[in-house]
Amino acid sequence: MPPQLHQSSIPILNPPLLRFSPPSSPDNPKHQRESNITMPKFTVRKLIPLLIFVLSSLSVLRLIRISFKSSSSASRSFSSTTFRLSPAESSQQISAKTALTEKELKLLSDTITRRSPCNVLVFGFAAQYLMLSSINTRGITVILDEEPAKIMTPKAEVNPNNTRIHSLKYHQMEVKNAYNLLRLARANPACAPNMNNLHQGSSDCKLELQDLPQEVHNIKWDVIVVDGPHGNDLEAPGRMGSIYTAAVLARKGSSNSTTDVFVHDVHRTAEKWLSWEFLCQENQVSAKGNFWKFRIKGQSNATRFCSPEKSLVRY
Repeated sequence: MPPQLHQSSIPILNPPLLRFSPPSSPDNPKHQRESNITMPKFTVRKLIPLLIFVLSSLSVLRLIRISFKSSSSASRSFSSTTFRLSPAESSQQISAKTALTEKELKLLSDTITRRSPCNVLVFGFAAQYLMLSSINTRGITVILDEEPAKIMTPKAEVNPNNTRIHSLKYHQMEVKNAYNLLRLARANPACAPNMNNLHQGSSDCKLELQDLPQEVHNIKWDVIVVDGPHGNDLEAPGRMGSIYTAAVLARKGSSNSTTDVFVHDVHRTAEKWLSWEFLCQENQVSAKGNFWKFRIKGQSNATRFCSPEKSLVRY
């Protein structure tokens, strides 16, 4: 009987041990291997979006930092002795002189229409300026440009009875020297309005334009437009001499006379600085886009261009 009891207990106990021990035993080696494999895969899958977000955020912050440094390095100080172009100006180095927009052209044409017949002087040749002749039919229009090739283009719209186009060379007035020329002019008494000898060609002022046609000196100009030379390259002739000459010519005559002076591309530093220095903010009467209009009273005996307390360019 005892042997029979012992044999009968074996088939009863062994199957449950074989059936339930693998899943119920936490110490089973196979169970540990499955846990070790499954858990890391689950964790990495959860971390991937977080890692992507962190890396993207770092990239954006890096781009913002680079942009900030670029904009900071592009800003200019008035005390710098080297003239530089801003990024916007640099992008125009390979482009031609920009044309007047519709609003800018309307500001000019309306002024000439109100003053016609009048005497109009333009620094810079462009097809848009040919229409000034038809507006100013009984006045005189003189256009000066540094590129003879443009002057030789057909001028079907020009009224030959009242329009002349002359070639004018600009010497030693590169855009990169704008600051130095401005500084020297401010310190040089020969550059004062009442001391200028433009018509004699013997002035010590380095902003003096040489070889101007004689009629430029003989005529009292009602409207002067500064849109040349092109000035869109550091090595190219800038408009420093044109703006200075316009300021001198506009002050010729008595206080009863006025001259409207327009300057184009004032978003560029050279045009802006020279306009502030010689045409003066106190004389600015209008602006459209990048086109400023100044009204200058005749004052041949003036010893300075602007009121000292209103000067905007400081060193």
